[in-house]
Amino acid sequence: MATDFEAPLAELQGRIDELEKWPGDRQKEQEARRLRGELDALRREVYSSLTPWQKTLVARNPNRPYTLDYVEALLTDWTEVRGDRRYADDPALVCGFGLFHGKPVGVVGHQKGRDTKEKIYRNFGMAKPEGYRKALRVMQLAAKFSRPILSFVDTIGAYPGIEAEERGQAEAIAYNLREMAGLRTPIIVTVTGEGGSGGALAVAIGDRVNMLEHAIYSVISPEGCASILFRDSSRAEEAATAMKITAPDLKAREIVDEVIPEPAGGAHVNHEELFRTVDEVLSRQLGELSALGLDELLEQRYQKFRHMGRLGHEFEEVAP
Repeated sequence: MATDFEAPLAELQGRIDELEKWPGDRQKEQEARRLRGELDALRREVYSSLTPWQKTLVARNPNRPYTLDYVEALLTDWTEVRGDRRYADDPALVCGFGLFHGKPVGVVGHQKGRDTKEKIYRNFGMAKPEGYRKALRVMQLAAKFSRPILSFVDTIGAYPGIEAEERGQAEAIAYNLREMAGLRTPIIVTVTGEGGSGGALAVAIGDRVNMLEHAIYSVISPEGCASILFRDSSRAEEAATAMKITAPDLKAREIVDEVIPEPAGGAHVNHEELFRTVDEVLSRQLGELSALGLDELLEQRYQKFRHMGRLGHEFEEVAP
């Protein structure tokens, strides 16, 4: 279902779809061609001025690519790894190994699911402790064999259910944060949709942190923030603006390193174009990181996260 700001786009697309039902009719083909140009221009106009709340809705679009879509588009010889060797497998986090441009890499990433059955199976991309332990198992194995790690983040947050708490949700996330900070291999993180709280951060400690143009990254959802601060979840739009959750906001504050442009109309409109762009960015960044010595790589990673949150000179140490 189209959101309010996408309604004109949906209307144009509907007219194009109707015209395409008449193949061989030159007049209708010309009209469809004209409307496609008009639709592309309108998409660029609409998506160039989205509000933070509108970007939140785009980030949640169920047709955006998920981790397995990136795996299929970017990797070959994919082998998925299942289970944390402690409790169970968690389908909300996909983990495994493959070849990226012929070079072996480890991959971890969230998988939300498309239809109702798969969403339930994947728990809407909300991982449990066994998911984070599985991800760390794969990342440690990748580091052992000097394989770079690609992480794709897209979750509203870690699963908050009783069973997750019973199995040590907070400990699993905290342990991942500590261990990822010291893994002796390049780590590239890409926030592809929603980057929600510790559930995202548990697989997002990297040497490069990217965000897609219309992704969001925050400590809590806008609805959750509004419920806590305003006692009114309907003020989520106001909260989204105040929280500075968009890619340009976070790039300006050095939380993320690079904003990856999306096709006109968002990632859900043209997967192939997005995959080409992501491929170029990941290839370039892997080349840059692979040229560093491991000690230098870890020092830069440490300084990167140590620097976050510094708002000005008042935080700098003053020599006695």
